[in-house]
Amino acid sequence: MAAVDLITKSVKYDGNEAYDRSFLDGKIAADWRQALIARGLGGQITVGAISTGITGGGAGTVIDIEQPELLISIASGTTLIPLRLQAEVNIGIQTTDSHVNEILFGVNRGVAWDGTGTKTDETIFNMRSDLTAPSGVVAASAFTVDPTIIPVVTWDLARKEALTDVQGTAATVLVTSFELIYEPINPPLIVGPACVLMYAGGSIAVTAYMQAYFLAVPSALLTSLS
Repeated sequence: MAAVDLITKSVKYDGNEAYDRSFLDGKIAADWRQALIARGLGGQITVGAISTGITGGGAGTVIDIEQPELLISIASGTTLIPLRLQAEVNIGIQTTDSHVNEILFGVNRGVAWDGTGTKTDETIFNMRSDLTAPSGVVAASAFTVDPTIIPVVTWDLARKEALTDVQGTAATVLVTSFELIYEPINPPLIVGPACVLMYAGGSIAVTAYMQAYFLAVPSALLTSLS
């Protein structure tokens, strides 16, 4: 069976296993995700230092869609396939009933980030440590001023919400574990221009750590599929 090498675009012949499901020059069969990572198409972003989480839109309180905690922009000609999106949130001391804490991962379809806004630029690493970041994607975090082209959540990828319920006399309550992991079995194909948006917030201000693992593949490889 002939298959196209995703980096050189050359055609290889395997005879049994399609080349795009293998690596080490076709000698070892692999999950398709691992095969694309082996070709240098995997990207990874980490937001937040060892003991210092980030605070984004809304100063860490109610989620501000225009000011994401993490934004991954996908250029035209590139398609992002999310492998794992994760957020760990340090929530504030809950002082009464009905305080809300929330995490949201979403997609802004059809619009890439214009590079504006007050934010922190993030480094994207290749999931192969000997290669530079895959092309067609850039990232920024901790927005505190809106970009000129304001982000919109076209659809949700995943979300989590927790509501404080104080039993008996209201007192300070601290919930110490609040996180969301999105690992889709059948991941969406987010065709650029587009953005992946990640948020965290609460009635009491929160800080957050976030990680994103994804594949960034040339959209031209998809055109024959539709």
